[in-house]
Parts: sequence; structure tokens; C-alpha cells
Amino acid sequence: MADTYCPDCKRPTEVVFDHSAGDTVCSECGLVLEAHSIDETSEWRTFANESTDNDPVRVGGPSNPLLADGGLSTVISKPVGASGDFLTTSLGRWQNRGSNPDRSLIQAFKTIATMSDRLGLVATIKDRANEIYKKVEDQKPLRGRNQDAILAACLYIACRQEDKPRTVKEICSVANGATKKEIGRAKEYIVKQLEVELGQSMEMGTIHAGDFLRRFCSHLGMNNQAVKAAQEAVQKSEELDIRRSPISIAAAIIYMITQLSEDKKLLKG
Repeated sequence: MADTYCPDCKRPTEVVFDHSAGDTVCSECGLVLEAHSIDETSEWRTFANESTDNDPVRVGGPSNPLLADGGLSTVISKPVGASGDFLTTSLGRWQNRGSNPDRSLIQAFKTIATMSDRLGLVATIKDRANEIYKKVEDQKPLRGRNQDAILAACLYIACRQEDKPRTVKEICSVANGATKKEIGRAKEYIVKQLEVELGQSMEMGTIHAGDFLRRFCSHLGMNNQAVKAAQEAVQKSEELDIRRSPISIAAAIIYMITQLSEDKKLLKG
């Protein structure tokens, strides 16, 4: 509240600001002193966790340091429907003709985001995959290579590095047609390029059978008792020197547990 002179009360009175209507109203007589006023105060949104800027009144979306313009450029979208505005179409066409160094990066980041969403991955993995792709793309142009396989491989490596590994088969299911073989070759290419840049071997993170167990059990619809038994078996297996892939170990344990329970599962499903 604030004191403002009211012509109806003939004296300074307290006023109330109605934010929904944009009106300034006298608290004594209810006279609208100012209608449809514009709130010029800052919008209180903070992105302090996403950058070093601690200003809580900065507006707009967070900037993307991987893009030349910070990801804050304006993109003219295509008109909706057959009766789209000709001006919008023309502006969009001229924008596409212009030189935008971030165009391919933006499209790649969108594809990575789509794949991440389909796999239910957290934002940190998506951001790591974007960083990996940007490093490889900066070091050597990727023209002539299978773009979908490259992006899928970046996501696979990001999952490994963030200790949330996914199998190549899972990555392949969202890779827009890229095969497991193509993704495997792309992964080897990316690792080689990044090792050249770093000058040392690239850390991929260690995977364990337990990293896949709960997800596999969930996909099979196993009950809680069977899942608990499988988890205990995985913990015991880590004490043994089993020289097999973690995925094979997890699958073998799940198969044995289901065969010992009433809810038997087929070996191949």
C-alpha cells in the first residue's frame, strides 16, 4: 500500500494495486485512480544454478555457452495451417538463407534432447552429450558421417560418464534408424578424436551389473520379492571374479531368479 491523493476523498489515502486488472484503487472509497497500468518491475526468475550470474531479476531463458550467440537468437517459425501469413513465410525463408553458424548445432542438440526424453534421461546427461558433440564437431567436421549414429554415440558416452549407463541396444531404439554396428563405430571414432584432443586416454566410467538390473526387472514386470533376490545375487556376484560383461551377468541373474520363482520368464523375449 502507498499514500496517494484521492480526488473523491479530498485527501491523501492508502491505495491498493490490483495486479490482475492493473488498477490502482483507493482503499477508502474504492475509486479507481489509475486503470490498466503497466507493471515495469523486474520479473523474478533466477537461473543462478545454471550460470555464475547471481542476479535474481534476469529474465528470459538460460543462455547456452555451446552456441556462438548463447542460444538467445530469434528464430522465425513456420506459419500454422494453409492460411499462413505470407510475411512470416518470407521472413523465415530469408532467415534460412542467412549465415547462421549455430544452425547445425541447434538441430543436433534438438535431436539429442529428443533421444534423451525418449529414454527418460536426466538433463545432466543431455548436457554432457551436447558438450561431447560440440568438442568433436569443433575438432573435425562430421560431413559424410552418419549423423544419427554420431549423436547416439555421444549420448551413450555421456551416460557412461555420468554413471547412468545404457546398453547400445537401448540407445539404438531411439537412434532414428542407426544400427548397433554404426553406433559402435561412431563411439570408437568419437573416443579417438577426444583422446587426440586431451592427449590422454578418455575416461568412460566403469559399469556394473547392478547398473542395469533394476531397469531390466522393471521392463519384465518382476515382483518386489524377485527384484530383491536379484539385487542380492548381483551383490554376491561382485565378490567373484566373473569375467563376463555386466549386461550378461545381470541378464543371467534375472533368468535364474525367474526360473526359481513362480513367475518364470522365457530366456529370449
